[in-house]
Amino acid sequence: MIETERLRLRPLSTDDVDAFVELHSDDRVNRFVGAYSQQQALERLRLIESQWAERGHGLCAVELKDGGEFIGRAGLNYWQLFDEVEVGWTLKAEAWGHGYATEAARACLEWGFATLDADYFTAMIHPGNAASVRVAGRLGFTPLREDVLFGKPVTVHSLNRPSPA
Repeated sequence: MIETERLRLRPLSTDDVDAFVELHSDDRVNRFVGAYSQQQALERLRLIESQWAERGHGLCAVELKDGGEFIGRAGLNYWQLFDEVEVGWTLKAEAWGHGYATEAARACLEWGFATLDADYFTAMIHPGNAASVRVAGRLGFTPLREDVLFGKPVTVHSLNRPSPA
């Protein structure tokens, strides 16, 4: 669906359950986003499929173009609680430090601004997640507010729609 120089992003589905559980089973990865059992992952993936069907966007599997390896997830997630669309990214620890999160999130943002009628997108980042703060900064996000998501504090960053050239 979305391709970058090094990555392919496609809608996540219940077929990705094993890769999704594995991604979230690494303590380095799940310390900010949590772990999933097989059943929890299936429920989450069904919600992602529903969002794609109902809203035309959602979270994507991030795969390397060279070899097709699943390295994480990224995409646009609508939060009814906030009536906002968030760009999010979660990658395998082995994929950190290569610029993949920035590349995937940038592609999602470009696609989102071209496809959706949104004035801005958010990125919700848990305290202490310095790597995601750096990614958000590279993408041009700035802090908007402090909030709570799933009972945990987050800093909500925002990126406004670019002005027409």
